[in-house]
Amino acid sequence: MPSLQGPKIVAGPPGPRVTKLLTDSGLDPSSYSSPIVDEARGIYVKDLDGNIFLDLISGRCVANTGYNHPRVVEAVKAQVERSIHWQTEQSYTLISRLEAMLASGPKQVYWSQSGSLANDHAIKAVRRATGRPLILSFTGSYHGSSMGAISLSGYDPSMKRHYGPLLPGIIHVPYASCYRCPLKMKHPDCSLACLSYIEDVAFKSYIPSDEVAAIFVEPVQGDAGWHVPPPGWHDGLKRLCERHGILHVADEVQTGFGRTGTWLGMDHWGVKPDVVILGKAMGSGVPISAVVLGRDLLESTDPEPIPIHAQSFSATPLGTAAAHATMDVIRDEKLCENSEKIGVYMRKRLIELMDEHPSIGDVRGIGLLIGIEIVKDREKKIPDPGTANAICSEAFKRGVYTLNMGSYGGRAIRVAPPLIIDEAQADTAIDLLEESIGKAETG
Repeated sequence: MPSLQGPKIVAGPPGPRVTKLLTDSGLDPSSYSSPIVDEARGIYVKDLDGNIFLDLISGRCVANTGYNHPRVVEAVKAQVERSIHWQTEQSYTLISRLEAMLASGPKQVYWSQSGSLANDHAIKAVRRATGRPLILSFTGSYHGSSMGAISLSGYDPSMKRHYGPLLPGIIHVPYASCYRCPLKMKHPDCSLACLSYIEDVAFKSYIPSDEVAAIFVEPVQGDAGWHVPPPGWHDGLKRLCERHGILHVADEVQTGFGRTGTWLGMDHWGVKPDVVILGKAMGSGVPISAVVLGRDLLESTDPEPIPIHAQSFSATPLGTAAAHATMDVIRDEKLCENSEKIGVYMRKRLIELMDEHPSIGDVRGIGLLIGIEIVKDREKKIPDPGTANAICSEAFKRGVYTLNMGSYGGRAIRVAPPLIIDEAQADTAIDLLEESIGKAETG
């Protein structure tokens, strides 16, 4: 099938077919802001009316290898003809590949279908492994939407409103979100106060450290607005965990498989977590996720041969086939390297836009995980959700699909295209984004 070329708007959006579909479904067509997919190829998505959008969020960081990569499609087709259920040889060989990717010793893997469920499984694992009841997570964090995952999350009150009581024993502490510091301090003058807060305040006043099983942390906070911690923070957190016998759990659901320019986000800091959570891009769109932990972590503390987690659809043949193909593509096409190269290029171009566009308060990120903070006042960092929404709406009209999210009251435009994007495509995306920003600023 030929590749798609875009961006190209031919009707609307929404066009007549999408308008009818939404109307018949009892929805307002004017709310159309995310493509209803008829076909997807590479970095482009075509909707029912033939509009072709450049996807700047990779299906929420799922399509790292691009949509419908031929090698992934062929791997899934071949597996469909053999078996679509129950464990296969590929689920075992995938464990070995994940061991090599983590490069920190023999592993055991617990499989699932989403990042949310994998976070739930990790909660069970760390409590069982340590015999401790408490878990620390961070302000601004996003770990998913299942009951355990929203309990871990500190992204937005709307995630939790009307769902309580949530999972007990989960406590939130400040993340190193320097642009919108939860402690209202400024780096580097703060001396990583958000890190010392855990030991100097939390452990000395309201959290018994010897009852903490684990600390769950994102290498880069995603939905909070792509906050990248400063040097020394991640390795300092790992040393804190080691001092207190606390397990270090890295949620790599969004940052894994090349998104930040390395196989795992934590690779940038040389940190080896005790537990790693994987998902999203792992199967290039075929559902699969995993909790990866040291082989002896549970065996040394729990001799019972009872699995920590089991599901009917654990390590599905289609998921593991897609995961193998995904890893092959990332390796062979050097997508980690391309993520780093194009990420540097896009950040440079976006920073240059700040001279002409006062609504851009900050550009930050790593690899192809970039956030554009939108503000009313750059000096005072006053959030501007209205303008952020308008930018996304204007971009959609021009054939660029993105969205904005943020915590601490801020809103950041997400720039996270598939890792196969080239420089010319990046230029097109940024040119159309700039048009959209200009329109929103004057509108």
